[in-house]
Amino acid sequence: MKLQNFEQRDQAIRQQYLTAKRCNPDKFASKLKLSWSIWMFGIEPLEQSLIRLKKAGLSYVELKGDPSQDPETVTKVIERHGFTVSGVCGLFPLDRDLASSDVQIQDNAVKYVKQEIQFTKAVEGSYFIVVPSAVGRTRAVDDREFTRSAQALRRCGDDFQKAGIKAVVEPIRSAEVSLVHTVDEALQYIEAVDHPGIAHINADTYHMLNEESHVGDAILRCGSRLVNLHVADSNRDAPGKGMMNVDVVIMAAYLVGMNQGNRFITFEPLGPYADPYVLSTQPCKTDVMDQLVRDSVDYFREREEIVRNL
Repeated sequence: MKLQNFEQRDQAIRQQYLTAKRCNPDKFASKLKLSWSIWMFGIEPLEQSLIRLKKAGLSYVELKGDPSQDPETVTKVIERHGFTVSGVCGLFPLDRDLASSDVQIQDNAVKYVKQEIQFTKAVEGSYFIVVPSAVGRTRAVDDREFTRSAQALRRCGDDFQKAGIKAVVEPIRSAEVSLVHTVDEALQYIEAVDHPGIAHINADTYHMLNEESHVGDAILRCGSRLVNLHVADSNRDAPGKGMMNVDVVIMAAYLVGMNQGNRFITFEPLGPYADPYVLSTQPCKTDVMDQLVRDSVDYFREREEIVRNL
């Protein structure tokens, strides 16, 4: 029986993975670094979040871009529990909209990014996630949004360079934002920003399942620009709970070198909210999150081991 189109692409990536692994086995020796984006745990104290992640065997964490956090206090908690900060997830609600036509709102977004760059440096993270327009606003204000946003982010470029922090642009599904929904659009946006300090991507498998023709191909198109990959299944649940081919995601991640250097696979199974930021201000449902972390990490590690043994 002839394979369906997506199955053909799955098979092509599998073959590419096997060939690359056979030709350059040293590049596949290290495992992927697994992290968790903890802003989804809401107002739970950081220490409790880290204890949950430690029980699942994680040692990397992606922090919430919360301006009220004291970096010294955060660092002490991080060190006490033996964690390393992978990066910081920027939160861009309506009052921090880089694409806004309101100068005050745009300036507030720029100020926020610059502040979080310094926070990321202080807690020794390696990247900060940038969303080009407000999450929760899906309709464009006008046809100048793309240019306005790129120009606003360019104002932060020198700060990223001086701090040694990677700016990672995240493409998000069109049901949540008005700008930059695909990897190709993220690459166009980076080109429009036109600053050497802003050159990398934070991809997300859930958004790619919504906006791309094939998740594996989208990861490959990111190439070396991909610094962090958020992982959630087709229903935005734990990997393995939906229809995503986790093996292909893992193979593609290895093919672009995600197992080398400060590059991370970060779990972010948020659930299908149009505005997922609601999670960041709610009490944590500890039993639900405990199970979610276990399910996500255990299944991904199981599939990674299977892929590595091919």
